[in-house]
Amino acid sequence: MSATDQPTTDKPTADRQAEKPAEPQDNLSITQHTVTLGGQTIRYTVTTGTLVLKEEVEGKGEKEGASEGHKPKATFFFAAYTRDDVNDLARRPVTFSFNGGPGSSSVWLHLGLLGPRRVWLDEVGNLPQPPYRLVENEHSLLDLTDLVFIDPVSTGYSRPVVGEKAREFHGFRKDIESVGDFIRLYCSRYRRWTSPKFLIGESYGTTRAAGLSGYLQERHGLFLNGLMLVSVILNVQTARFDAGNDLPYILFLPTYTATAWYHQRLPPDLQADLRAAVRAAEDFALGPYATALLHGAALTGEARRAVAEQLARLTGLSVDYVERTDLRINIMRFVKELLRDQGRTVGRLDSRFKGFDRDAAGESFEYDPSLVNVLGPYTAAFNDYVRGELKFESDLPYEILTERVWPWRSDHDGQYLNVADTLRQALSQNPHLRVFVANGYYDLATPHFATEYTLNHLGLAPSLQGNLSLRYYEAGHMMYIHQPSLAQLRTDLAAFVQGAVPPAD
Repeated sequence: MSATDQPTTDKPTADRQAEKPAEPQDNLSITQHTVTLGGQTIRYTVTTGTLVLKEEVEGKGEKEGASEGHKPKATFFFAAYTRDDVNDLARRPVTFSFNGGPGSSSVWLHLGLLGPRRVWLDEVGNLPQPPYRLVENEHSLLDLTDLVFIDPVSTGYSRPVVGEKAREFHGFRKDIESVGDFIRLYCSRYRRWTSPKFLIGESYGTTRAAGLSGYLQERHGLFLNGLMLVSVILNVQTARFDAGNDLPYILFLPTYTATAWYHQRLPPDLQADLRAAVRAAEDFALGPYATALLHGAALTGEARRAVAEQLARLTGLSVDYVERTDLRINIMRFVKELLRDQGRTVGRLDSRFKGFDRDAAGESFEYDPSLVNVLGPYTAAFNDYVRGELKFESDLPYEILTERVWPWRSDHDGQYLNVADTLRQALSQNPHLRVFVANGYYDLATPHFATEYTLNHLGLAPSLQGNLSLRYYEAGHMMYIHQPSLAQLRTDLAAFVQGAVPPAD
């Protein structure tokens, strides 16, 4: 057989090109709607779908899998609400919204607080009987700001493109970079660079928001008007009950007291007024309790007993139980112990809600009753809404809350993740930046006292202290499921947005 007759495994060039996967494309749906806010009918457009996020590469061509010097990395799902009667985008704010988890989609702020449609729950926020439904959200911020809800990679419908690994997006720095680059892309595509710009995040979304305040300024020169932080965690050390870390025991105490107050477990003098009881717990936490924990094993006898008795008084637990915890009450023990005599547990995200466990003698609850209270209604409502009203279709599961992202891969050399100094730097470099902080008294995931501790330790210049504003609500982590808190939060956010936008010339 001659050389020219040798069989070959090479395929024609056209066949090889045909085998290459098609480059991902944007996939968008655009719909028009109306909503009535404050007696005014507002017409708005919703752009829903995925944008392809690309990364610059050195050189270009088939070898790098790139075209025009860019390589597709991920498809980002978003829903953008824009008011129709706006003539000057430079006067119209735009707010980018996301939740936390890490691993959460943006559905909670989208259909609970900000968007023109919200999940129906009763006045308290109790789980309704299925099927679930959406109602018009009379508390939406769409009258004051356009809204863009973003799902980070692996949440919602956002995914890495073929050939990219999802885990590459699950580190804290990569999360900040990818979400920040999406915001930059959106501002460019939709001409929002000169609009007043805000971020709103909830829970670990506040960690992301603080990180973005620095990344957007430093990487893209994109300066913000304001951050709206709902249920804040900026310094993870304040919430990790690790051996040798006494901070959480001190900082969770006032929320233990609020929870015990709600469930009628405090003595009569403390039961008389919620805020007075919380202040008493804060004073004790920063004074005798912090001192006692600093002493460690050197605290003995009557001095130790006095601390145990005051802790029991402020938490609704027994003195004997507090003694056996070594004066250190872990959150997961507290939610199990407070109502143990009733065979009930209390929620972590919102300690107003109660659950049932099979094992009444265990150390931790089987499930968070405050999470399951909202998971079903929000999941069903969004999946129906996105296809039915927003006309976006995908056979992928919409990842409401996935554990594949939790926890963020560590980028911090064994240290606790702490973005507080990033926020300080952003405020220092942009003294026009304003920060609004919403706290729930019954939030045992990100307690208000831990937030205050973090903000009080920013090292912020005295002249910038007025850039921070804190508000408190008689609800939990998602305070907007409580209807009175939702109404007040809308009022507070509206005032914040209006105050952070420069006046018209």
